[in-house]
Amino acid sequence: MESFTILTGIAAPLPLINVDTDMIIPKAHCKRPGRTGFGPHLFHDIRYFEDGRERPDFVLNQPPWRDAAILIAGRNFGCGSSREVAVWAIREFGIRCIVAPEFAEIFANNCFQNGLLPVTLPEPEVERLLAQARDTEPPVMTVDLQSRRLTAPDGRRITFVIDPYRRDCLLNGLDEIGVTLTHEADIRAFEDAIDAERGWQRPRRG
Repeated sequence: MESFTILTGIAAPLPLINVDTDMIIPKAHCKRPGRTGFGPHLFHDIRYFEDGRERPDFVLNQPPWRDAAILIAGRNFGCGSSREVAVWAIREFGIRCIVAPEFAEIFANNCFQNGLLPVTLPEPEVERLLAQARDTEPPVMTVDLQSRRLTAPDGRRITFVIDPYRRDCLLNGLDEIGVTLTHEADIRAFEDAIDAERGWQRPRRG
């Protein structure tokens, strides 16, 4: 997994509440092998007309936000089904951080497992960021995970709270499997001790 340290990029405003995973990527576009090919279908039903043309009024179809690395959204972002492909689509589009007052729990967990940082801030603060992302030129923000600090387009610095374990995993580019593998020597020692104690014979390791 790609590590997350400091991100500076365009922030796109998406002032919608209860954005569910079916809005993020409709189920009709989830049937692909592997984890790639989903980015073009991000927000498909509100991003495109039925004939496939881009909707010119949708924020991610407009400059400079079509190059967004940060998304500012409303509360309860990522609700609905548990589809991890929603996070894959966001990451493939190029967004690495979402700022919102509230995230659905499963969606937030999927973010952390895929190198996407969900930042939770009080709703009035998010409203200010939405306005700046819409009205500031250019709407550039910086997210520093090491210092747990976000720099708004107007230069204000905003501290955010994040679980220390999740923070360390993102900083080191580790998902849960990666964390487990950091303890490989201890796991092997435990297995050898159990073998010796109980007399189990397992195939020789390569």
